[in-house]
Amino acid sequence: MNHAGMLLRGKKRSRPVEASARCQEEVKFKEVMVYLVEKKMGRSRRNFLTSLARSKGFRVDDVLSDEVTHVVAEDNQAGGLWSWLREQGLRDISKVQVLDISWFTESMREGRPVTVESRHHIQVRDFTPSLSPHFTVCSTPAAVDNVSQYACQRRTTTENHNKMFTDALEVLAESSEFNENEGRCLAFRRAASVLKSLPSAVRSLGATQGLPCLGEHTEAVIEEILQFGRCFKVEEIQCDERYQALKLFTSVFGVGPKTAEKWYRRGLRSFKEILNEPAIQLNKMQRAGFLYYRDISKTVSKAEAQALRCIIEETVHWIMPDAILALTGGFRRGKEYGHDVDFLVTTPELGREEGLLLHVIDRLQDQGILLYCEHQGTTFDATKLPSCNFEAMDHFEKCFLIVRLYEDQVEGGLQRNPGDSRAWRAIRVDLVVPPVDRYATALLGWTGSRQFVRDLRRFARKERRMLFDNHALYDKTKKMFLSTTTEEDIFVHLGLEYVEPWQRNA
Repeated sequence: MNHAGMLLRGKKRSRPVEASARCQEEVKFKEVMVYLVEKKMGRSRRNFLTSLARSKGFRVDDVLSDEVTHVVAEDNQAGGLWSWLREQGLRDISKVQVLDISWFTESMREGRPVTVESRHHIQVRDFTPSLSPHFTVCSTPAAVDNVSQYACQRRTTTENHNKMFTDALEVLAESSEFNENEGRCLAFRRAASVLKSLPSAVRSLGATQGLPCLGEHTEAVIEEILQFGRCFKVEEIQCDERYQALKLFTSVFGVGPKTAEKWYRRGLRSFKEILNEPAIQLNKMQRAGFLYYRDISKTVSKAEAQALRCIIEETVHWIMPDAILALTGGFRRGKEYGHDVDFLVTTPELGREEGLLLHVIDRLQDQGILLYCEHQGTTFDATKLPSCNFEAMDHFEKCFLIVRLYEDQVEGGLQRNPGDSRAWRAIRVDLVVPPVDRYATALLGWTGSRQFVRDLRRFARKERRMLFDNHALYDKTKKMFLSTTTEEDIFVHLGLEYVEPWQRNA
């Protein structure tokens, strides 16, 4: 029995039903029959654009047939597209307009089929007159030059010219993370990182041609925002009950995606429900997260970070005058606001850093400004290096604090909630103490951004056969650890130009 033949016949029998459904839309432009090429465009986007066109009175055929007058493709290679069209057995391909998506989007914007211009035609270099009267010899748009796939080879400042696209991609990345789809999450974050690095705003999809890391889904998001000023998938996600609940729960200090998912599956949807649920046993960090939520969920200003630097620096130097301290994270990268304040602390001589952090914690406690503290002793063991398995958190001694910052300590005053008359606010502070011989790698890792450092590790592994993390830089070819006294040393070993901290906002 010919099962393939049965399947094909089954598909054909379904078409009258589709045709009947389409007849419910008013047809305004009977002379035009559009066919949307699914390749590169994707099925969901094709379905959306099909519905959009039909709602505006266009005829759209789901199957390429001799009735089709306009074939519309998105980001297809001209040669491959025309080879495919020739194989479809159309009676007279020369009568078909083969057009870029720009013709379609302009037509949707105008609410009618716009005049086909030469810029709309999908053209090829090898001119064959018998194929189509629309072929002309042309050059392809110039690719974007000098944009690396690695964030560590790009310079990304805090000035983001493509925020409307990157904000949408961050929502899609976060949603993918909540769904434990790590690959998709990384793809969206890499794409957002590339767009952040561009020196100007993207005005058309063609402007992204040649850029690395922009996959089919990302290009669909960009096109939709360019056309409609919004991404409907992002709006759908933001209205989703599960996404809203997980985003709310993970905004609490000490609550990760897995815990948030457990609470959601219990039917919990609000903080009140969590705090009133007897079966929920919060740990110490989570209790502090809820207790100080109004303060620590609010952004920290650069002025507040500088005030905290003065406090931590004075405390550390009171204990050990020659200790080395650095403000890291987003504030070292030049950001005006952040969610917490991170510091690296070490000593000029190896071994003297031991015990320093506990003395700092005691001193802060004596000053009456320590509201919460979780101390983690060092688990660093140089004999276990190099490690091929990267871990999200390094093994250095560290503490996660919530400290009290007073109004009169901050130039320009505190960030306040409306109606808050207190003279202080709570702020999250992290202190990390690496040995001095690991200070440069730790400083680079804790400065970030997360995507910059992630790509630095990827570059080291793929392009240099090296292993890099917060603990060390290891050369697999030479089978040796490389000396890294400064961040510049790391870039030199990797054969990279040094990227200043303020240019690492990938």
